[in-house]
Amino acid sequence: MPKILAFSGSTREGSHNRKLIALGAEAVRAAGADVTVLDLRDYRLPVYDNDLENQGMPDNAQRLAELFSEHQGFLIASPEYNSGYSPLVKNTIDWVTRVKPGSVILTPFAEKFAGLMAASPGGFGGLRGLLQLRTVLSSIKVHVLHHQVTISSAHEAFDDSGKLKNPSHQKAVEGVAGELVRILTKLS
Repeated sequence: MPKILAFSGSTREGSHNRKLIALGAEAVRAAGADVTVLDLRDYRLPVYDNDLENQGMPDNAQRLAELFSEHQGFLIASPEYNSGYSPLVKNTIDWVTRVKPGSVILTPFAEKFAGLMAASPGGFGGLRGLLQLRTVLSSIKVHVLHHQVTISSAHEAFDDSGKLKNPSHQKAVEGVAGELVRILTKLS
């Protein structure tokens, strides 16, 4: 059974992307994979700085690298900030790619698969941030699924229980999760 690591690029309580990743994790389970939902609040890291790296890796960076290494795929929901993806996701990637002394630096990411999602109050639904995230992930040898989920007007997209109001949005989440599971199952 494939193992997928699911996480949001927002740690804010009530975050639209935290709601979205919860729905994505449910869809991954329904599609037949094992999913670990990662809360990046539990792994606080300083902003990446090579001087800090030279002083020794933060324990949370090492823990995250091990966690990323244990999974074959990733499901990421990243908010869009000023037309870019979440600095929390960027900082996580920067630290995790650095923590394997003596081994190939991209090991936690290389040749793995990722599905991308975003929810944003804006009209583009986080699309601009996902385009940049796709580029970064591809450069560290992650195979990013062609299909992705973008939810615009996110402040109106979820009901009080955290479910998506629009059935086509839910279908899109299930589609990305299902595709990720299908690919990883074939490769297992």
